[in-house]
Amino acid sequence: MQGLGGGLLQPVGMAMGMRVADRARLGRAMARLGLPILVGPVAGPVLGGWLVDAASWHWIFLVNLPVGALALVLAARLLPKDAPPAPGAARPRLDLPGLLTLSPGLALLLYGLSHGGERGDFTAPGALVPTLAGAVLATVLVRRALTVRAPLLDLRLLRDRTFAATVTTLAPFTCGYFGSMLLGPLYWQQERGLSAAAAGLLGAPAGLVVGTTMQIAARRVDRVAPRLLISAGCAVGALGMALLAWQTGTPGAAPWRIVVTGMVMGVGAGMTLMPAMTAASREPRAARGPAGRGEHRAEHQRPAGCVGRYGPAVRAARGGRPGPGRLPARLRRGGGTARPRATGRAAPPGRTTGPSPAARQPAVSSVSAARGRVCRVWSALARR
Repeated sequence: MQGLGGGLLQPVGMAMGMRVADRARLGRAMARLGLPILVGPVAGPVLGGWLVDAASWHWIFLVNLPVGALALVLAARLLPKDAPPAPGAARPRLDLPGLLTLSPGLALLLYGLSHGGERGDFTAPGALVPTLAGAVLATVLVRRALTVRAPLLDLRLLRDRTFAATVTTLAPFTCGYFGSMLLGPLYWQQERGLSAAAAGLLGAPAGLVVGTTMQIAARRVDRVAPRLLISAGCAVGALGMALLAWQTGTPGAAPWRIVVTGMVMGVGAGMTLMPAMTAASREPRAARGPAGRGEHRAEHQRPAGCVGRYGPAVRAARGGRPGPGRLPARLRRGGGTARPRATGRAAPPGRTTGPSPAARQPAVSSVSAARGRVCRVWSALARR
């Protein structure tokens, strides 16, 4: 039940934030959405460890009840109501067959793999049967996601190169990062014999570094190329993971060394996670469903459409190579033909070398005015 609520909150909250955010400042919006990541990894392990030591493990779940009640009251008071659907618009329907294959399929697959890893034998019936059943359901889910119009998990998003590259980058990185976070408290308690509260305190610096770096990187992604930022983050994160594995495998390693290597890994995680999601969400295209075909796509294609349509006309009016496009008759002013490229040779007899700069100026002004009108039309369509 807790996973059901968390699974609903995370994607819906992220989608609400991205829907109201400006495309040019999406990084800032993602940074604000990542503020809970700054507080959770720092306060959660410390508070949970103290509750386990001072009371019992039941309280790490009971403490969520007042927090959840407060969140419910704030959501009812602060969140706006859903906008009514447009007249004649079809309401989105839940893909129930996809839901019935996704959840059981993943649960059976994870159970079979974990059971086989625990026993060291993946051919045992207790591991092989759930694994095969989960694989079959996952195959059915993939086939359905590629054939139906509105699937629960739209795998057609992977046709977009930016989105596919982001998923390919995040999948292995998150496995390594969150896997190490899961094993960290176990190492401190079982290998070093520390209490749960002490293990939470030793993990707090890494969480603080992740949240702080994520705030900085998510804002920087609006100004620098995401590829450079994400590549550097992956390199720093991989270095931190390697150093952490080396330090934890060294008997009697000083605790501060392990904490510092965890902070290095946290810097890489902060430079990778939120910037990668921002880069994947900034330019939705047609392959991303209605959101990509609507205002987001218009906003993305507006500059390229203006330049691409009238670029040949501008070049022709300026005396350059006209390319595949021709200057419309209503935009031609001053006559003349296109000027050949400068080759150091005189123009052939009987052929003009193009209009003078004074004659070309009205044509350039007319083309600029036409481009401005088209851009204003695109802006009006995007706002609608």
